Amino acid sequence: MALAVQTGLRVIQLMMREEVEALVGPKGKHNPKRKAVRHGKEKGSVMLGGRKVAVEKVRVRSVDGHEIPLETYQAFQDPTLLTQAALERMIHGLSTRNYAFGLEPVGNEVETSGTSKSAVSRRFIAATKKLLEKLMQRRLDDRRYVALVIDGIVMADHTVVAALGIDVGGQKQILGIWEGATENATVCKGLLTDLVDRGLKTDDGILVVIDGSKALRAAVRDVFGETALVQRCQVHKERNVLEHLPEKQRDWVKRQLREAWRQETEKEALAALRRLAAQLEKSHPGAAASLREGMEETVTVIRLGVPELLRGTLRSTNAIESANEKVRMVSRNVKRWQNGEQVLRWAAAGFLEAEKKFRTVKGFRQIPLLLDALHKCVHPQPQQENKSITA
Repeated sequence: MALAVQTGLRVIQLMMREEVEALVGPKGKHNPKRKAVRHGKEKGSVMLGGRKVAVEKVRVRSVDGHEIPLETYQAFQDPTLLTQAALERMIHGLSTRNYAFGLEPVGNEVETSGTSKSAVSRRFIAATKKLLEKLMQRRLDDRRYVALVIDGIVMADHTVVAALGIDVGGQKQILGIWEGATENATVCKGLLTDLVDRGLKTDDGILVVIDGSKALRAAVRDVFGETALVQRCQVHKERNVLEHLPEKQRDWVKRQLREAWRQETEKEALAALRRLAAQLEKSHPGAAASLREGMEETVTVIRLGVPELLRGTLRSTNAIESANEKVRMVSRNVKRWQNGEQVLRWAAAGFLEAEKKFRTVKGFRQIPLLLDALHKCVHPQPQQENKSITA
């Protein structure tokens, strides 16, 4: 491997030598028409294999004394090569302290630099700042989003609330993130307001899938108003109800909950949920109260008539859970969190890395039915009054 890297270095040096000869002609052959001359040598470095490697560079000047930069040297000196190498390695679990162990060997006779902990850290900070800027400046007015999945992830003493959009083609995209101490109303409202400012359209209706956060529910109402229909995450609701029950009672309650949410109509689903709440009222009033809280919004996808396959995607916040897990995995080596800006940088890096592997949601062919249902809810047709005709 070291031989391969050294061979690559020789190739770079040969490319620079050929460029010099193209500019000034072969060495030792006088050419009265030449427009440039060699002007000695100097030490330089190129980016190779995730590090800086020392090279000897020939200087070239025009006949009137101006320095002529070598395009080959400039290309291999591009600092983004190192920045990208540091970003990719650290996102995939290599720490700044162990960065050098993830690089190809170059041999002891090659002088290298740029692999210290501080140098790698600086490059990673620069790269993640660009990722955060890219994420937070995305325009959202070039696509029609039918659903918004919002969830929070705790990182150290900070909570990052993220929004994932699902467009008419079933494609998922991270739309934005916001940081705060908790998932409070201010943080949630800040995120949603930012999405609107960047062009998110909700005039024709949008389905917003959230957990049981009251702060998030209030923010959705304040920012989107009547154009947003809220679907409470059934997974979160199930978990909250079961936490109020002893172990021996959980299995049958779980079956009843899932059976209720499989009903074809909103009326049947709510009736089944209310029967279950009544059954739990005396023995476990806490579970009954948890079930009744926001019950109607756990069946929004049923009320909209969303077909079963697409309903499975939109009934919970699971669509964003894989992205949350990627953020946790990417940031697992961070030992000391300094501030909220650092948290946002790492979160942006993780979410955008997860986005690369997003797939089309299950049931995407049924999205036109959801679009039609949203439109009818937001723009209901006035009912025609039957006028009796008297003779």
